[in-house]
Amino acid sequence: MVEQSSPKLDAAYAALADPTRRAILDALRPGEVRVTDLARRFPVSLNAVSKHVRTLERAGLVRREVRGRNHFLTANTDALLPARDWIDNYRTFWETRADALVDHLSATLAPRESPVNHP
Repeated sequence: MVEQSSPKLDAAYAALADPTRRAILDALRPGEVRVTDLARRFPVSLNAVSKHVRTLERAGLVRREVRGRNHFLTANTDALLPARDWIDNYRTFWETRADALVDHLSATLAPRESPVNHP
């Protein structure tokens, strides 16, 4: 059973609720990116991007490595596993329900043979 009350799950969903943070995470998929290079991709200030990055870091979705004056970010997709598990739990539930509905409708709407007496 998937844990319904999980700080990690809550933090991941809260972080992913913002489209800019989802775009940042998407930009990190290919690999490591310097924060300043990442910020150039968005029509907001470096400070605004940094705030979004900190939210992603708190959720465990992004890792930061400091080398000298440069800050490099990488996505931590393992932090999405609790969210995936939670969604999978509900997907299984709804697929089971949908299969039962199909079976019910097939049985209900199947052509019924009725004896017809023709003279």
